[in-house]
Amino acid sequence: MLGVRLVDWIVIIVYLVGITVIGLWAVRKVRSSTIFFIGDRKFGKLMMAFLMFGTGTHSDQAVSVAAKTYHAGASGIWYQWLWLFVTPFFWLIAPFFRRMRAVTTGDYFEIRYGRSVSGLYAVMGMMQMLVAIGVMLKDSGAMVEAVSGGAISSNLAIIAMTVMFVTYGVAGGLIAAITTNFVQGLLTIVLSFLILPFALAKVGGMSGLRESITDPAMLSLVAPGEITFFFIAVIAFNALVGWVTMPETMANCAAGKTEMEGRMGVTVGIFGKRICTVAWMLTGLCAVAMYASVEDVDLVYGRMARELLGGIAPGLTGLFIASMLASVMSTCDSLMVVSSALFTNNIYKKFLAPDKADRHYTLIGRIASVVIVFCGILFAFSLESVVHGLEIFWMVSAMMGIAFWVGLFWRRVTVAGAWAGTLASFGALLFTSRIAFGDYVLWDFNAHLAGKLPAFMLWDDKLYLPWQMIIYLSAGFVVLVVVSLLTRMVPAGNLERLYACLRTPIGPDEPETEPFTLPPGVQPAPRDALIDHPDFEIPRPSVVGIVGFLAAWAGVGLLIGAVYWIIG
Repeated sequence: MLGVRLVDWIVIIVYLVGITVIGLWAVRKVRSSTIFFIGDRKFGKLMMAFLMFGTGTHSDQAVSVAAKTYHAGASGIWYQWLWLFVTPFFWLIAPFFRRMRAVTTGDYFEIRYGRSVSGLYAVMGMMQMLVAIGVMLKDSGAMVEAVSGGAISSNLAIIAMTVMFVTYGVAGGLIAAITTNFVQGLLTIVLSFLILPFALAKVGGMSGLRESITDPAMLSLVAPGEITFFFIAVIAFNALVGWVTMPETMANCAAGKTEMEGRMGVTVGIFGKRICTVAWMLTGLCAVAMYASVEDVDLVYGRMARELLGGIAPGLTGLFIASMLASVMSTCDSLMVVSSALFTNNIYKKFLAPDKADRHYTLIGRIASVVIVFCGILFAFSLESVVHGLEIFWMVSAMMGIAFWVGLFWRRVTVAGAWAGTLASFGALLFTSRIAFGDYVLWDFNAHLAGKLPAFMLWDDKLYLPWQMIIYLSAGFVVLVVVSLLTRMVPAGNLERLYACLRTPIGPDEPETEPFTLPPGVQPAPRDALIDHPDFEIPRPSVVGIVGFLAAWAGVGLLIGAVYWIIG
């Protein structure tokens, strides 16, 4: 049946029907637009961890890591481990999002810079989500096509998956996404480790794998070539800049009962993903030993699933496909909801139709969800590869991160500075890229200027990705600071309201309020800044913050040591 056996179809159908029922069950909890977009903020540490894990872990990442590992060796792990060195910082920053009492990150940009910058962020945030959804759907379609031996086309698979997660996501909003992410997170773990034991058995275990790979650089986490220490450091810094402005970050940090749920959920969920990344890398190394050449590296993960699982036991291929669908749907439903929240709350409600009934905004959010996913599908069909799409996502996600970070800690940042810094960063990205519409090339930096750059800034005769990131991040930061020093500051009342909320912890059973509004009777916590200067708002870290930060770094060290031991 379309390249997949009947028992496998039964496994797939059982999963799809079951997850849809679970998602639709959450519809009864959607009593307002706020609950639709951010949930009821009643989730505990376990559910928050699975929300972070499910939202942040999907099959395109397994494909990109396996593909890059097949091409570059074990250092391909950094295409997802790029977040590893910034994970401890998530422990520190997560409470800020919960203390904002906000629905979207656009609410932060509105109170900090005004509606215009909030609208700019909403557009940029939706662009990020279009890229992310497109990359995931592109990968998933390729995987289904590979596993079915080409019997199921990738385009058909993309359309089918979209219908599934849109059905319950549009109905139940973020509550449906969080509820289904628990089941889908478990299946994502299955996806990550299902192939590996059979692949290792095929190549003779780790000893056989080492003997099969003659190039020692292929078994090094940092090898001569593209993925060096410099590459890892710059990519990680870019990731930290961009993470705070990923639209899903607000939900991942602020949908829990208190800020501790957000802290634990983000940190534990991300470390779970790091462990899964090790399995993806090892699977890619097994592919190096199994296949002398692969025509399309994006299909290597799916090809291994088809060849290894089909002959082991009935239903394993179906379990793999169901797990792959789960990894995609658990992310796409969350991204769809947070994208629609950006459009509804920060564009439609602010600029197009203010003062409407709450039910009206819930309806608009559902309509926007469908439109955003449709645009993501169009982007998926235009992508040339999963790895290329992932690189685009890295860069786009950092565009407004500069205005977020600097504005969080420096009062002097102005509205004009935020606009100028963001546009300068985006302009520098476009200038150092290739801009084409079909066969018509509007601009190609590498074709015109790469040959004039020093050799250390190039890789494969093109501008080295880390240097491209340094260029657009530096341009954005310098322009933001200079313009801010020359223009009028944000009104003091807005700044006081912002920092009063960021200083004040979430109380037990704290009622829902308007964004950046303390509940009645709650007094702002006193200012306790690390630098005693009126222009700087860098809070002194708490004992819990310091202990968790150090513990997270210990986890980073243990994980790297474990991987060195496994492959060494």
